[in-house]
Amino acid sequence: MKSYFTDKNLTLAYHLQFFANGDSGEKTEKATPKKREKAREEGQVAKSMEVTTALMLVVMFTAIKLLIPYVYERLHKLYHHMYQNFDIAVNELSVKLVGEILKHAIMSMMEILFPFFAIVVGIGLIGNFLQVGWKPSLKTMKPKFNKLSPIQGFKRLFSLRSVMELVKSLLKVTIIIVIVYLSINGKEGFILYVYELSLLEAFKLMTDIALDIGIKVGAFFIIIAIIDYIYQRFSLEKQLKMTKQEVKQEHKETEGNPEIKSKIRQKMREAAMRRMMHDLPSADVIITNPTHFAVAIKYDSEESLAPMVIAKGVDVLAAKIKSIAKDHEIEIVENKPLARTLYYTVDIGGEIPPELYQTVAEVLAFVYNLKKNKEG
Repeated sequence: MKSYFTDKNLTLAYHLQFFANGDSGEKTEKATPKKREKAREEGQVAKSMEVTTALMLVVMFTAIKLLIPYVYERLHKLYHHMYQNFDIAVNELSVKLVGEILKHAIMSMMEILFPFFAIVVGIGLIGNFLQVGWKPSLKTMKPKFNKLSPIQGFKRLFSLRSVMELVKSLLKVTIIIVIVYLSINGKEGFILYVYELSLLEAFKLMTDIALDIGIKVGAFFIIIAIIDYIYQRFSLEKQLKMTKQEVKQEHKETEGNPEIKSKIRQKMREAAMRRMMHDLPSADVIITNPTHFAVAIKYDSEESLAPMVIAKGVDVLAAKIKSIAKDHEIEIVENKPLARTLYYTVDIGGEIPPELYQTVAEVLAFVYNLKKNKEG
């Protein structure tokens, strides 16, 4: 009888990531300085429009309260000018007269509005500078076609940011209603009988009430702005978080791949070794300890002020240096302390230190005498 399991091909579905030792892809690491800089260049910064709005309201309404005399004086002059020219226009209406009246009216309105326009521009720049500093980015102006996607739009509509914006809007409306109610509460009598006041008194009363409401609204908006700015920073930090793999990859890109760097160092060592072996036959003497260390010394008064170490090695490399020295009939002198000192204190291509001049000079003198004896 055949088994059921022998007649069926069983396929077991599994995911390789369950057996992987790497990270799970969760963004648990803080953003690196490089990623922060890149995000800043792309205009991705912690910025709250509520900060600019709050500053704008407080400063603008304060400026209006301070500039009321200036505005009233300019409007009063404009009214008198228009009234005087109206009498003339009744009798002598012309295109030139109408043009002059309009030109004067436009110039007067520009004089009135210019201080407020300057305040709006200044506060807008200051509000952004206080939050993100001075580093403008044009990348935020580039069109992003992914924002046209209905799916992405639906996700943004029900995101935490959208909910936060809705809460902010409701909070702002509620605060404005409460402030307006508290500001006009108890002043109904003045408002109802405002028609009994003179034009200037009525204008002043209504302006004072409006400005009082505006300054209070601005003050409460500062509280909202602080809360919103803290949230924007928290949201940005969350967006910029990286996975462990991303941090490792960035480190490789910044510092270089460790395997490649290791190969480069190995190639450099091999090149230095070839150069050392190439220069070794020109040595005057090999100083050994005698089994572990070998240091090749060369002295040329035209090339350097002091003898130079042109090759050195320990154990196997020391044996190879001595072997090459024998092949080229270079004298080998045993001096244990000097060999160790030169090996540890002088780099290849470096001159020996002054404190070793005497000892090395004695060795070189001994070698030169041997050569003279052999030649003689």
